[in-house]
Amino acid sequence: MSEAIIEKVDNAGVVRLTINRPKALNALNSDVLSALEKELAELEQHPSLRAVLITGAGEKSFVAGADIAEMRDKTPEQARAFAGQALRTIKRLETLPVPVVALVNGFCLGGGCELALACDWAVASDNAVFGQPEVLLGVIPGFGGTQRLPRRVGPAMALDLVTTGRKIDAHEALRIGLVNRVMPQAELEDYVAELTKQLMGNGPQSVRGAKQAVHDGMDQDLDSALALETSLFAFCFAGEEQTEGMSAFVEKRKANF
Repeated sequence: MSEAIIEKVDNAGVVRLTINRPKALNALNSDVLSALEKELAELEQHPSLRAVLITGAGEKSFVAGADIAEMRDKTPEQARAFAGQALRTIKRLETLPVPVVALVNGFCLGGGCELALACDWAVASDNAVFGQPEVLLGVIPGFGGTQRLPRRVGPAMALDLVTTGRKIDAHEALRIGLVNRVMPQAELEDYVAELTKQLMGNGPQSVRGAKQAVHDGMDQDLDSALALETSLFAFCFAGEEQTEGMSAFVEKRKANF
């Protein structure tokens, strides 16, 4: 039996997805995108989902990019369809209601960088390499890189990366705000364990509300965004989670969410 293209591990609602094509440096092809979209559709219905972690198999690559061998002979319409499939899948990842974290090891190029950009934040091992090198292949980023990258790092830095095709190491990625943390690869698993512990100690509905406030508020003017925050804040007081959290604080005990 062949190994799954997407491996899924569920640790009490913290789900880890691993893109499993290490011999191809986890490059994104149609099969990977289809398998990933299927997993994400199931996660949308997960009754107790708390967070999603996404990474690539092996130590060499998170995702080295889209599969060039598959793309090389596409017609313009076929290329449009392939980009549409990728955009639909990546949007599904981006709009999950829980925190989504990219664990970046090794190459994070092209479509891999675009996948990481759709996550709420990214943590990189110190061997990570980032870039949007599509212009070196005679194309432009097609999975959201020209739009999400300037929103993450600013238009000047985004234009630098997408028009030169240059690659940057993990520390430069941290400096420009592309990733949140950099650590030795051997420490990534310790980070995952600590992050899982942190997330499991928080109110799940309040975490979802916080993500919704940030994501939805970014597309609104400040007054409208503040009104959204107020509504979501007030909604917290309609359930048992707020009662338990504040009671635990007053009673000097750990909340049981």
